[in-house]
Amino acid sequence: MKTPPSGDRLQKILSAAGIASRRAAETLILDGRVSVNGVTVLELGTRAEPARDDIRVDGQRVRVASRHRYILLNKPRGYMTTRKDPEQRPTVLDLLPEVHEYIYPVGRLDYDSEGLLLLTNDGDLAARLLHPSHEVEREYYARVRGVPDEGALERLRRGVTLEGRRTAPAVVRLVDTGLGAREDQSLVSIALHEGRTRQVRDMCEAIGHPVVRLKRVRFGPIADRALKVGEHRDLTPREVSMLKHAAQGGVSSPSDRRPQKNRRPAPQRPHPGPGAPPPERRAEGADRSDRPRSGPGARIRGPRPYPRPSGGR
Repeated sequence: MKTPPSGDRLQKILSAAGIASRRAAETLILDGRVSVNGVTVLELGTRAEPARDDIRVDGQRVRVASRHRYILLNKPRGYMTTRKDPEQRPTVLDLLPEVHEYIYPVGRLDYDSEGLLLLTNDGDLAARLLHPSHEVEREYYARVRGVPDEGALERLRRGVTLEGRRTAPAVVRLVDTGLGAREDQSLVSIALHEGRTRQVRDMCEAIGHPVVRLKRVRFGPIADRALKVGEHRDLTPREVSMLKHAAQGGVSSPSDRRPQKNRRPAPQRPHPGPGAPPPERRAEGADRSDRPRSGPGARIRGPRPYPRPSGGR
């Protein structure tokens, strides 16, 4: 009986190490950029053991994390969201000099944007958080020129066409008006689960209200209004658990405000026929204390999946 090969598939190892998503890792393998113990690998089913085998991508040794690290950074403007910038501009890693683990950003924030950014060495979780099918919501505060009317806000909610593709439905609300030295700017909250390049800026441009300043205030269930610009902290175990729940398709919005797609209408009650007895009504001011507190018929109030974040509302 043939013994099955030991270890994990190379795609999984590269994803867990933060090298690339599993799909992108397949491309690396097929392009001949991955080697195991000095031998170039071209088959997608190849397995290896990170603790035993010498796995390299483009000649660089793949380092698999011994423990996972999850960091929340309040990114300032003027930093690139990458590990290394070819133009030698400052990167978000420059703000974390005491962090020695091989961490990398989850998604991106533009050079001129600011706000909450997750960094981790958990490649599987990072890939799930960014995958569109899991719809992990990110909320932004966009300070725009002018004051969008309800029609413009509704366009953002329903989606606008960018480069021939319509954006997914978003949760949009007007937060404040009369901002700026001339009081001609306003603040708009936009919560979406897509991650196109410069999407929020392009969406606001499309409705005639260009962005003056952009800040991310929430990533899935994670928000922290007290975290100052340029500062960072490790996520708590509970926050990590919340993130993993959101990455599995769980609730990622603090008030579950995501637009409902393909929602079925509520069933209509049949109209009573002639002579049918009227429905029983509770007398005005009747005491509700007869409702059982436990057992059948009791209202069950489960705990909130997480507290409402102060920075995202």
